[in-house]
Amino acid sequence: MPTIDVAALRAAEFPWADRADGIYLNNASTGPLTQRAVAAGAEVIADRVEPFRIDDDRNFAMLARTRELAAKLIGASASEIAILTNTTYGINIAAQTFEWEPGDVVVVHDREFPANMYPWLALERKGVVVRRIPPDGLLPDEDAFVAAIAGPRVKVASLSWVGFSTGYKADLHRIGEACHARGVRLVVDAIQGLGADFLSVRDCHVDVLACGGQKWLMSPWGSGFAYVREELARTLAPSPVGWMSVKGSDDFTRMIDYDLTWRDDARRFEVITLPFQDIAGLGASLTLFHELGLDAVAARVARLAGEIVRWATSRRDITLVTPDDPARRAGIVSLRTADSARSSARLEEAGVAHSLREGMIRLAPHVYNTEDEIARALAVLDAG
Repeated sequence: MPTIDVAALRAAEFPWADRADGIYLNNASTGPLTQRAVAAGAEVIADRVEPFRIDDDRNFAMLARTRELAAKLIGASASEIAILTNTTYGINIAAQTFEWEPGDVVVVHDREFPANMYPWLALERKGVVVRRIPPDGLLPDEDAFVAAIAGPRVKVASLSWVGFSTGYKADLHRIGEACHARGVRLVVDAIQGLGADFLSVRDCHVDVLACGGQKWLMSPWGSGFAYVREELARTLAPSPVGWMSVKGSDDFTRMIDYDLTWRDDARRFEVITLPFQDIAGLGASLTLFHELGLDAVAARVARLAGEIVRWATSRRDITLVTPDDPARRAGIVSLRTADSARSSARLEEAGVAHSLREGMIRLAPHVYNTEDEIARALAVLDAG
């Protein structure tokens, strides 16, 4: 496994990180932009400012390259990747293009992030049943979730790979096996996991995966992608329909030769025109993950998160919400103090960027953070 030179990484991509007045541990909310993402986006914007410089071929080649880079994060093929603007759009590919009948069942965890709840709840007007699995205490009840997959009329199981408030990482392999055995489609919201950790959609039998780029992938707002399993994609009619969802639409000299024949791959779900400057930033940031090595990135994030976990488990006045098992967490560590709101205010006053979610302090270090930053942030909590 390659070793990450954190000092060099910070100097090249995150020059602001060494400022003395702050520590950024809020990557689960909004990740920083890499310098290469800023440069790539600025190049596209410069072309737009002087539009005679716009090169359609270059822009579409950039989209193709970004699909390839995204596919390599999850063990997919580029033909199974659609470039999108956010996670919600990807979840809606499943919610809006699957065929539904009254009585069909969607299984979801209760206390999911709204982006993975509202698209399913909206189907209730069609008679679809949304079965919300109550948590086991604060954490998802994975045993109950798997048991529910075996229930009658279940068509879809949808969940976050990593929970936004608890940092709980689902066993996607187990859940995928349960879905595959029963012909249930598996839909995954990956935004809080991908970039801190990585997965194989093949091994986990994932049918649709959605991921925005603005958090752990350290990419612009308005960037993201979805994976749609190849065999499934060919059976789905896109909704909404983009003007480049069809075959032959790459030829701009024949735009009114209307032919509603969908593309053979996941590009049928893209709604052009995309924000090219933001997608260019996404593609640029994805190159950094591949240069550093996916395993090395995941190991680095796990090490930093582990420092927080070890500190929390050593304290009798701290409740660690995130599982201490490294296999069941990624980059988010959530905890409770005797007064979490007061502790959050102390962190804010000390310049430690974090989140307060559902009564829990959420610390979310990334690959560029240092052990010293973790220690300094925990010292603030120690003092409280």
